[in-house]
Amino acid sequence: MGIFKILLLLAIGFVVWRLIRAYQRSLNNPPSPANKQDVETMVKCAQCAVNLPRSEAIYSGGEFYCTPEHQKLGKP
Repeated sequence: MGIFKILLLLAIGFVVWRLIRAYQRSLNNPPSPANKQDVETMVKCAQCAVNLPRSEAIYSGGEFYCTPEHQKLGKP
């Protein structure tokens, strides 16, 4: 029973030591800047009114479309 207590104390000590080391490392590393993603303008398909990012839309005749098929159909 005595050896079990010693092993348990060593295991708890090791875990505490690792937590302290991880905390110290986090203090030394400056926080990384938040991943600031540029917000992209959303546009509405002239045919089906689905919203999609402007970079993925097809621009034709002053209107935005979500697919080439909707572009061919035109504005309803």
